[in-house]
Amino acid sequence: MINGQHISVIIPVLNEELSITSVIRDIPKQIDRILVVDNGSTDKTRERSLDAGAEVICETRKGYGSACLAGIKVAGATDITAFVDGDYSDYPEDLLSVIEPVAEGHADLSIGRREFWSDGKPAIPRHQMWGNRICCFLINVIHGASYQDLGPMRAIRRSSLEKLSMQDTNYGWTAEMQIKAFRMGLQVQEIPVRYRQRTGQSKISGTVKGSVMAGYKILYWTLRLILTSRKTDRSSRQS
Repeated sequence: MINGQHISVIIPVLNEELSITSVIRDIPKQIDRILVVDNGSTDKTRERSLDAGAEVICETRKGYGSACLAGIKVAGATDITAFVDGDYSDYPEDLLSVIEPVAEGHADLSIGRREFWSDGKPAIPRHQMWGNRICCFLINVIHGASYQDLGPMRAIRRSSLEKLSMQDTNYGWTAEMQIKAFRMGLQVQEIPVRYRQRTGQSKISGTVKGSVMAGYKILYWTLRLILTSRKTDRSSRQS
């Protein structure tokens, strides 16, 4: 717990047997519940997650968003819901920095803003880096936000998460959350976090299909949510 608030972290996974033990091991002790959502792994991801002390949820509906939705359902009435990837590209230790603004009442949604360069080398493929920047640019121009990243590491107050009524079942999950949060007037912060090359092959940037589908879904939510109402009196601010 942090400030007496119960915290659950959701880790969507698909064939991450090489990395999931390290991810779970590095989750800060302040996290009350670790939920690994297995999205159809054919390796030993499930067994290694259980051995490392996590709860495992099996979600047969394919897609990153489907796994997140399944985790949210099982997490129940936790005060804060956090998300981190299972490929060890995130530094799980940085979750504390991301969670603290929410736990301390300074934000409704806190997003880990990734540092893509380490020792002068890119931590992700350049096309993914530029794709992320272009998507943020489009979201900012179209919706008036000021996002710098669509990073997977994030924390959100449970009551705020329920207001967002998340729907996306795959690649558009992060964009949907951030656009909805901005348009609803939630208080959003972006916190600098470290990043590194993932363990194993990426299901998104590692394939042409994944890269194309991710770009399509982010653009879909960027355009679709233009039609939703937005609070004109924004009591919150984005920093």
